[in-house]
Amino acid sequence: MNDMTQGYHYNVMRRAIELIDQGGENMSLDDLSKAMGMSPAHFQRVFTRWAGVSPKRFQQYLTLGHAKVLLHDHFTTLDTANSVGLSGSGRLHDLFLRWEAMSPGDYAKRGAGLTIYWGWFDSPFGLSLVTGTEKGICGIGFAAETGAEETMEDLFSRWPNANFVEDPMFLRPWVLAAYQAEQADHDKVPVYMIGSALQIKVWEALMRIPSGEVTTYAEIARSIGNPRAVRAVGTAVGRNPVSWLIPCHRAMRKSGGLGGYHWGLPVKRALLAYESARAEA
Repeated sequence: MNDMTQGYHYNVMRRAIELIDQGGENMSLDDLSKAMGMSPAHFQRVFTRWAGVSPKRFQQYLTLGHAKVLLHDHFTTLDTANSVGLSGSGRLHDLFLRWEAMSPGDYAKRGAGLTIYWGWFDSPFGLSLVTGTEKGICGIGFAAETGAEETMEDLFSRWPNANFVEDPMFLRPWVLAAYQAEQADHDKVPVYMIGSALQIKVWEALMRIPSGEVTTYAEIARSIGNPRAVRAVGTAVGRNPVSWLIPCHRAMRKSGGLGGYHWGLPVKRALLAYESARAEA
């Protein structure tokens, strides 16, 4: 998408993560900008525009130890989050949600009779593939780590019998709103979720985690009334088809480890750092 530049900013951020991992969080602004072939002033502008805070401050959110800090200081039980509800003030809570827990028979049809539109779009976290039906967005995948071909195969293979039609202009208004682009004419995003009954319960639980906060797989299992189903919950979290809008990146291990992320751990770290920085800016 030519009128969005977040992908460029994410590429800078991705390189910075690698450099900070190699050189530590005490790397100076001059060191980081020189390593990336940028002037300190330009580097500072890119970081601040993307993250909302200075590069020095943002380094704290990129460190591996930040996951444990998040779990300690910004952990939420879903009972507490549920008191906010989907009518809360957060952007993610203002989505027009359309959930469909398909019957086993319909689920077995694997999308037969369903038309799904798709297109590639720039995003704050690199190139993204977005899919949607006439009812709303049904898939968002990030290609920065997995690659475009694998990302497309992943999302398309979930519904092999559907009719896929390339039509980015059909999806564009929803995508602009989803990524909070300046060109968006509204901030509402219809989301059309398709999944099993268990998956729907897990995805609904993810929606109750406020931006800038995190929870655990065990807490999600407890909140849906099946505390022993931690492994099944982890699988359902990993199968979330609408990344970013349904925030599976906010689910972590009780140990403070990041856990997995379907589109690559560097993307998960960037998502968490992005939200943490903006929540505390």
